[in-house]
Amino acid sequence: MENFTFDTIEYVRPDIDALEAQAKELTEKIKNAKSYAELRALIDESEKRSEDASTMFTVAHIRNTLNTTDKFYEDEMAFLQQRLPMAQPTLMAVSQAILESPFAADIDADLGPEYLTSIRRDLSSFRPEIIPQLQEQAMLTTEYQKLMATANIEFDGKTLNLYGIQKYFEHPNRETRKAAFAKYSEFYASNEEKMEEIFDKLVKVRTEMGKALGYETFTPLGYINQGRSDYGQKEVASFREQVRKELVPLCRKLYEAQAKRIGVDKIMVYDEKFIFPDGNAEPIGDAAFLVEQARKMYHELSPETGEFIDFMIDHHLMDLENKPGKASTGYMTSLVKYKAPFVFSCFNHTIFDMQVLSHELGHAFAGYCAMRHQPVEAYYSESTDIAEIHSMSMEQFCYPYAEYMFGDDADKYRFAHLQEALTFVPFGVAVDEFQHIIYENPNLTPKERTYEWHKLEEKYMPWRTYSDDEFMERGGYWYHKLHIFLYPFYYINYTLTTMGAMEFKKRYAEDKEQAWKDYLALCNAGGSKSYLGLLKVANLHVPFEEGSVANAISYAKDILLKAIEEEQK
Repeated sequence: MENFTFDTIEYVRPDIDALEAQAKELTEKIKNAKSYAELRALIDESEKRSEDASTMFTVAHIRNTLNTTDKFYEDEMAFLQQRLPMAQPTLMAVSQAILESPFAADIDADLGPEYLTSIRRDLSSFRPEIIPQLQEQAMLTTEYQKLMATANIEFDGKTLNLYGIQKYFEHPNRETRKAAFAKYSEFYASNEEKMEEIFDKLVKVRTEMGKALGYETFTPLGYINQGRSDYGQKEVASFREQVRKELVPLCRKLYEAQAKRIGVDKIMVYDEKFIFPDGNAEPIGDAAFLVEQARKMYHELSPETGEFIDFMIDHHLMDLENKPGKASTGYMTSLVKYKAPFVFSCFNHTIFDMQVLSHELGHAFAGYCAMRHQPVEAYYSESTDIAEIHSMSMEQFCYPYAEYMFGDDADKYRFAHLQEALTFVPFGVAVDEFQHIIYENPNLTPKERTYEWHKLEEKYMPWRTYSDDEFMERGGYWYHKLHIFLYPFYYINYTLTTMGAMEFKKRYAEDKEQAWKDYLALCNAGGSKSYLGLLKVANLHVPFEEGSVANAISYAKDILLKAIEEEQK
């Protein structure tokens, strides 16, 4: 295991029949366990037997997203996405047997109550009746992802994908930015009918799953799938309202200042990414250079991150360059057998590249820590609302090293990144409210759904202005957000965790040693506690409480407004 690299891992299709047979055998052994020691050994055996299959599934997924036109891995993913749901009843019988064992108190004492809570949550999200819907959902999301990955946009004498065209949103020439956004919009508008068809089917399939599990809509199931057990829709709605009251006015001020800075009367949608009149910060080297700078940065940040980045580089656990056919996404996943994270992205030579090297590697660092500190695989990853604290906080911790990536433009990076961290939040909560509307009203027509997005832009992004773009003006912007298609109800996590990241930013400035100690404790804890429990581990506030948003953003707000005040003197 020590000498592996990702590119040399041999892919072998998981033997699902054998996995099912082993699961049946384990289920009976668990039912007949005479002591907790015997049960604990069987839990370890169950995880050991499943790690090969889960690792092979992850390898197939990564290689499929690396090249969505590779027929072999496309076929492998199609097979696995059809076959694995069929095996779920047998595999989940193991969990059911653990849950029903007479040693629940021993499990709680040994592993903590979150272990059985997570099993109950998983069991409540599945019944054999929804297997056809799970299969269809997988096919539809793959279809959408391939549609996005194979985008070919002719612009500036080049054939660009979706990441490539977005670089032009930061071009110093306003007409170039405008033309680039028009081409971006044109891609989505020309595929609107296909995207409508895919999403309409997804809404219906997910609604069917929710009803099959006893819910009126898909929404409760969406929350369960995100691992939420100690808060619900009411708390999330209260958070969105805090954002509307506290952050929307601040963002309006930031964009007004940006308009003055770049010399335009009003910020248009194609101006939003252009922060400085002499051009935004750009990385001072190519992908290989940035990775080596990241190695230097993480070695200086802490001994733990130094060990981690060497592991990632030495084992070829990152694929970051933009390529034709590569999925238009970014993610971190885990190869459990190797206790190895993997980071996937598409660099486009903007500040986004630095965000990847801090954000996705923040996820990866947390996974690396949890896989080495937690006793069971169930705790190797945490609920999604915690996971983004790891990544977004790491972005902030990396600010002192921005010179390594941007040279003399490091301050430009820090300002632009911090502004975007806050201006993103209203968009993020709009995505969340949009999904609540969609799944509470599954019979809306595609055009009615798009109009709902238009109304949410007016509510949360009143500065957003399109120019002679009928598709975007009536609400088409939501189609570009792949999370709405692939990961329903995930997106609010980015906004909740922005609050945690902003808290960590302030505390890191006040007491670097203690802030890092709390952050490391959070990473090491993995998924061993609930969302609220993990906030306590990290000494972070609960973002649903009244006043929490104003509190969390206060330090970053002061930094940005003081910088604007200085530039306007």
